Amino acid sequence: MHISVTEAKGLLTDLLKRAEAGDEVILTRHGHAVVRLVPIRPISTATSRRTLLDRIRASAAKKAAPGPRAAQSQDFLYDEDGLPK
Repeated sequence: MHISVTEAKGLLTDLLKRAEAGDEVILTRHGHAVVRLVPIRPISTATSRRTLLDRIRASAAKKAAPGPRAAQSQDFLYDEDGLPK
């Protein structure tokens, strides 16, 4: 939504509500865009970041599947002396 600064003065409360809801609100001066109203994202705290990391780690641990160790994954190709079969 593009609206002139002059018009926006009387509609500021409504424009703020629209911007908070996710609408793009651009203020213009003499037909040129000068300002975009966007909502401020909440600043994350150390505890919220820690909680997010813990959830990601727990999710990753659930998806991990045991498999052969890398050191032994190709052993069937070689004999006891380490030479190819």
